[in-house]
Order: sequence, then structure tokens, then C-alpha cells
Amino acid sequence: MTKFTMIAAAAMTFATSAFAAAHSELGVEAMDQDVSGGTVTADAITAGANGWLVVHRTDAEMKPGPVVGHAPLKEGMNTDVSAILTEPVASGEMLMLMLHAEDGGMETGIFEYTLGASEDGPVRVEGDLVMTVVTAE
Repeated sequence: MTKFTMIAAAAMTFATSAFAAAHSELGVEAMDQDVSGGTVTADAITAGANGWLVVHRTDAEMKPGPVVGHAPLKEGMNTDVSAILTEPVASGEMLMLMLHAEDGGMETGIFEYTLGASEDGPVRVEGDLVMTVVTAE
């Protein structure tokens, strides 16, 4: 093996390991909370790249429903991220706080996702959505 090939192989192994490590740490942390002020807050979100906290309505089936809020995220650890709710949420309703990417849209920094679209779509790790569910109080 040439020196260049060995260096390239080592770099690819390191990059793959770093990518896998970064994605294994992605997550959304939040608790049930009062949303009467028109916002919902995630305590901590770890994002592998710039993206979005997206708030979906959900229910006991735990399927993401319509989007009712979003907020921008930066790559890495984000704390106390608040999203303004775009419609009323009643006490007892369940909200899914989900990590979405900033990919595939027409404009960087503009949230372009609609339910089921690929633009600024959900982030998955091993097929699972990166999200948590809270109940509005």
C-alpha cells in the first residue's frame, strides 16, 4: 500500500467514525409544560448540522401530525430552544418536538417543510425519528 493510500484510508475511517459518533448523540430533551404563553420549549437538542426544532401535533398513536411551530437550530448542542406556536394548543394535547434538517429546500435559513415533504425533513437515526413527546399543561 502506498503512503497516500494508507493516509486516505485512515482519513476515511476517522471521518466515518466521527460521523457515526455525532449521529449517535443526536437527541431532543423536553418536559411536559405550560404552553398558554404561545410557546413550547425544548430543554436541549443536539443537532449534527444546522436545522430546525419542529413541533408537530400528535396523539396516543405517536405519529407526527400537522406542524404547529418551529425554531432554528445550530449544529451541536442547543439549550432552551423555544418555538412560537402558530395555532392554539389546549392543555392535555400532545406535542412531538422533532429534529429536522436544513436540507433540500430552495433557501437556506427558511423553514420549507410541509407534512410528508422532503424539504427540511425529519432527521432519522437507524430509521427512528429524533424526537420526544410532551403534554401541554
